[in-house]
Amino acid sequence: MPVDLLVDIWGRATSTHPAPSSATVWATAAVAAVAVGWRPVWRVVRHAVTLVHEAGHAGVAVLTGRRLAGIRLHSDTSGLTTSVGRPRGPGMVATAAAGYLAPAGLGLLAAWATAHGRGVGLLWGLLGVVVVLAVGVRNLFGLWSVLVTAAALVVVTWWVPPVGQTAVACAVSWLLLLGAPRTVVELARTRRRGARTSDADALARLTHVPAALWVAAFGIVTVGAAALGGSVLAPGLLGGVVG
Repeated sequence: MPVDLLVDIWGRATSTHPAPSSATVWATAAVAAVAVGWRPVWRVVRHAVTLVHEAGHAGVAVLTGRRLAGIRLHSDTSGLTTSVGRPRGPGMVATAAAGYLAPAGLGLLAAWATAHGRGVGLLWGLLGVVVVLAVGVRNLFGLWSVLVTAAALVVVTWWVPPVGQTAVACAVSWLLLLGAPRTVVELARTRRRGARTSDADALARLTHVPAALWVAAFGIVTVGAAALGGSVLAPGLLGGVVG
């Protein structure tokens, strides 16, 4: 890769731009709310949230000293990340817990970056993460999903003007912040139907804390992150809700 290209990429990724206007914040919030709330669109958007979910498992597994064995993303929006290491202990617990928390955490980070003029850098960072993640994907649909996401990010980061990039970063922030609680609601519904193969059930086996409490904890954290992230993007939001 030519040095000039690397310098150009670095300059784009580290540049700062004005924070999104109030109109942009609320318009992207409305779009994200429709995308998360309307089932036909959610079926598509859910793939991106699943990608972040599995990236959370993978990242924490590596950070806690486990060896990543592979990531699979499926057409029904489910996913599976496997790692090799001790079958119990703090590392395994953290890895299992990271999935449902990852979209909320990334959404909060994205909201902060966007509100502080770093939305463009956020998009470049996401592109880097997706490229690294592609190395660990072990099925064709998962690879296709990752490549489509990477291609979309390349188009936005390279050809869309900065004001448009900031709007996209704002939309991504809202999608993650609002999408994270919805995945927890879906988790609770599948467990009510008798499914016992979720992250919450794995955590229950690891910690002897009931799965229902893990689901509740995921819900509290994701809703809290959505409220906090929303207040970062739209200052005064929490005050308006409380008042």
